[in-house]
Amino acid sequence: MTISGKQRAALRAEAHHLSATLQVGQLGLTDTFTQALDEALRARELVKVQLGRGAELSVKEAATALSEATGSDVVQVIGRTASFYRHNPDLRRDADGKPLPPRRRAT
Repeated sequence: MTISGKQRAALRAEAHHLSATLQVGQLGLTDTFTQALDEALRARELVKVQLGRGAELSVKEAATALSEATGSDVVQVIGRTASFYRHNPDLRRDADGKPLPPRRRAT
């Protein structure tokens, strides 16, 4: 799935206020980390990842690899932080079509 320029701009604005959900440490991009990112994308759709300084890949290479592994889109890369988006049709949404925050998803 590829997102349009307008969608990417809206997601960048939304991601600006997020804190990094996951951090790539000295072990790099492991299968466990990829699985954790996949689960975070399933729960939140928009996730920020902080990449450590000791990573063997550049930030853009790591973002591309994680995007391909999770089937997500890279929203943006700034410094050592990358934002990812993957639509989840199973999330409950408000009247504007935005996913409800996790604390309000109770049925």
